[in-house]
Amino acid sequence: MICITGDCHGDFKKFSTKNFPEQVNMIKDDVVIICGDFGGVWYSEGSPKLKEENYWLDWLNSKPFTTVFVCGNHENFERLYKFPVESWNGGRVHKIRSSVFHLMRGEVFKIGGKKLFAFGGASSHDIKDGVLEMSDGWKKKARTWNKAGKMFRVKGLSWWEEELPTEEEMKNGKKNLRDHGNKVDFMVTHSLHSSFVDEVGAGLYLKDRLTDYLEELRGSVEYDKWFCGHYHVDRDINDKDTILYEQVVAIN
Repeated sequence: MICITGDCHGDFKKFSTKNFPEQVNMIKDDVVIICGDFGGVWYSEGSPKLKEENYWLDWLNSKPFTTVFVCGNHENFERLYKFPVESWNGGRVHKIRSSVFHLMRGEVFKIGGKKLFAFGGASSHDIKDGVLEMSDGWKKKARTWNKAGKMFRVKGLSWWEEELPTEEEMKNGKKNLRDHGNKVDFMVTHSLHSSFVDEVGAGLYLKDRLTDYLEELRGSVEYDKWFCGHYHVDRDINDKDTILYEQVVAIN
């Protein structure tokens, strides 16, 4: 079985037995996919919150299924990229736990007899007033900006430039898709392709080089279904493209 859902932001209650009773009949060969903003690797090294974070990662790892995710824009990339890189089901992953994996950008995986292309990342929309550097006086400025209702994040604490892919990652994605004849069963991303950003984003989410890249793939890759997160809605855009947030949907 393959199930898929949207953003978690470190809150994994949707995977409790009460909220997700289907897991009773699942095994480790069954996979639950999170379409970005996993948030389970978030706090900086030395944070007192790491104990709680590790508890939830261990809790996920204890589930009968395997948890995998593409990265969103709200991930601690500095820590995420320090986890060991391994091969899993045909593609490269960061191994977070024995059955919790980050699907690296541009990789193709074979899961449950299906081919899945993974490409995480997105532009943060909640930084329209800027990104603060952790230099002298940043905490005072952050308090001032909070009181003024500004939308901002702090570099290295709540925002990382790796939220958007490198040219190498995008080239890797195209190469891997070509190696599979530009044909997969599922496209799994965090961001939407450019075609529907204006319609879905309502002015909050804008097109960027990543959405344009995904749009290019949309025109060159044959796929059955495309799933993304990021927009905090559960919505079928059409019969092939779906945005997920709270729903956990079985797709195989």
